[in-house]
Amino acid sequence: MSSPLTIAISGSSGLIGTALTTRLRADGHTVMPMVRTTAREGEIHYDPRAGQLDPEHLIGVDAIVHLAGAGIGDRRWTAAYRREILESRTLSTSLIARSMAEVVNRGGPRTLLSGSAIGFYGATDDQELNERSDAGDGFLADVCREWEAATSPADDAGIRVAHLRTGIVLSPAGGALKKLLPLFRFGLGGRMGSGRQWQSWISIDDQVGAIAFLLTADISGPVNLTAPTPVTNSEFTKVLAEALSRPALLPIPSFGPRLLLGRDLADALLFTGQRVLPDRLTEAGFSFEHSTLAEAFASLLRR
Repeated sequence: MSSPLTIAISGSSGLIGTALTTRLRADGHTVMPMVRTTAREGEIHYDPRAGQLDPEHLIGVDAIVHLAGAGIGDRRWTAAYRREILESRTLSTSLIARSMAEVVNRGGPRTLLSGSAIGFYGATDDQELNERSDAGDGFLADVCREWEAATSPADDAGIRVAHLRTGIVLSPAGGALKKLLPLFRFGLGGRMGSGRQWQSWISIDDQVGAIAFLLTADISGPVNLTAPTPVTNSEFTKVLAEALSRPALLPIPSFGPRLLLGRDLADALLFTGQRVLPDRLTEAGFSFEHSTLAEAFASLLRR
């Protein structure tokens, strides 16, 4: 085990942040949640909209994992909510990066693992994508570009910055899988639309394992946090149904979710996708616990 670190985490109460906090503390590290409420002992207060984060509170912290941001699929994409999705990421990232730069030479953090998403690549067909692939088009691609660019003050100060381009995180505790499980357990699950769209997924165990790995790995820039075996939606549906010993015979037409969620949100989350490979993690020697979807479901659905 590496030497114990002190790690500040924004978004520590979210799905990934909660699991990551548990993992890091079990590994002997000190975790300091970054909170917008009044900070208790062992926490760091910050307020991105007010520009409040005392850089002095970062002295003695080894690394920051920045995971905060408004949920992409929490609400319909009105103009106001699109702005919230963007600004909740760019304002917080810029504040953290600037604050880190102020104290990097006085014992402040020298590593920033900053959230991003595979939405960076836009909607694609069968093309395999890796970290060298270009940015795509669309709202999510634009958000990811600006989100990653907001780390530039830390980059300029010589801080190691890695952008966590995360795929679909599978956990029975939240996210897409939690929403799908009741439908599939009642035999009401099915492919979305044509089912040909690619889904680049990662188990919650490998998500937190990869972040823990990147805390000490000599890697900067974009890193795809996805399993090495993306699948089509049809294959995802088939494997999940088999894991639950249920049928999955009813395809879900696009008009229903588009009516419920709005066309742009439904298409971005359900009816388009990306075939993303985690080349940088693989090349660095990261070992996935769940490299296939069947392995992931066999583990996750026992919980």
